[in-house]
Amino acid sequence: MLLPNVEHAYIPTEKLTDYLLSDNHAVGKAKARFFRSHGYDLDNVPRLEQDLLSIPKYNEIGEQVTSPHGAKYVVRGNLETPRGTVVVVNTVWIVEPPSERPRLVTAYPV
Repeated sequence: MLLPNVEHAYIPTEKLTDYLLSDNHAVGKAKARFFRSHGYDLDNVPRLEQDLLSIPKYNEIGEQVTSPHGAKYVVRGNLETPRGTVVVVNTVWIVEPPSERPRLVTAYPV
């Protein structure tokens, strides 16, 4: 099963710039080291956004958890990075009622 409403999935820009690519974020800096080592940086944020959005479009949900905040979904897939490498990444999405749009929570290497 694909992510519900995958065609409406989105990633807030701040999730990319201030978290996944931030060398200063307490939790995100380890992820930033990973993504930056594969060629993602603040100059190609749209590329990272599109690459992460492609994962739930072409890969099935691996895990689903329902919480008081909404339904969370983990979707694993390959990223073809700017450096030409292919890496496997887990993406975590949440659908928070009343919205039906999946929003990226995090992404991390497998």
